[in-house]
Amino acid sequence: MTAESPAQTACGFVALIGAPNVGKSTLVNALVGSKVTIVSRKVQTTRALIRGIVIENNAQIILVDTPGIFAPKRRLDRAMVSTAWSGAHDADLVCVLLDAKAGIDEEADAILSRLASVQHPKILVLNKIDLIPREKLLALAQAANDRMKFEHTFMISALSGDGVDDLRAELARMVPAGPFHYPEDQMSDAPMRHLAAEITREKIYRQLHQELPYQSTVETDSWTERKDKSVRIEQTIFVERESQRKIVLGKGGATIKSIGADSRKEIAEILGQPVHLFLFVKVRENWGDDPERYREMGIDFPKE
Repeated sequence: MTAESPAQTACGFVALIGAPNVGKSTLVNALVGSKVTIVSRKVQTTRALIRGIVIENNAQIILVDTPGIFAPKRRLDRAMVSTAWSGAHDADLVCVLLDAKAGIDEEADAILSRLASVQHPKILVLNKIDLIPREKLLALAQAANDRMKFEHTFMISALSGDGVDDLRAELARMVPAGPFHYPEDQMSDAPMRHLAAEITREKIYRQLHQELPYQSTVETDSWTERKDKSVRIEQTIFVERESQRKIVLGKGGATIKSIGADSRKEIAEILGQPVHLFLFVKVRENWGDDPERYREMGIDFPKE
């Protein structure tokens, strides 16, 4: 490696900020080219700062998919919102996503007001542009730019990919010069461990969302690439009470078998290789009030 090689590459963190369901996760997936964050209609599915990593020309773009910013009620909610804002403050660039159809609604208005305190260059991204007429788009872009200084404005459809290539190219131009943070051959592993845990957690909510509210977390304990090209994954589902553990297990273990089958299938589809998934359920009392659990999830523990 030569002394000037870092100057030949660029690398930076790009935070995606927006209200729930504006399409941040879909945009991360479109920019990366594969599913790296969970996409769900259920609000608050992205808990931690799950990173998607993009190589564009000589630039490495690390996408920080922050939790959707909403009015927090519980401690975990407050932690997620705090994490979203710390992601914006710590990043090199900030992409502000607005749902073109919703426009500057109450949530978007609050985000734009608070963004004034973020000093980094900001890019406005109007998503879901296929849902409204062009003249309304232009008026929305103007209204948002009147509120604050954006370096660029992009109009995209993260779902169809329209406009995403132009956005990716501009992000590559804007990230600062420097060496890559992640080796190219390791880029997928960290996000995939996170993603595999998120997928299992989503399956739990789909099956038990009435019986088991936001009181479970999933951690990927081991990830082993086997010689036969399959992957062995061990995960632990943590709940707060023994009664919840019994709910997750189900009668004769039927519920956890079903959760595991659904999760294994989706993880295998994303990886494109066979998956052996082993799930364990443990009680971790009052984990929602334990600072260490928040650190493991990559979010700050909020004081009361």
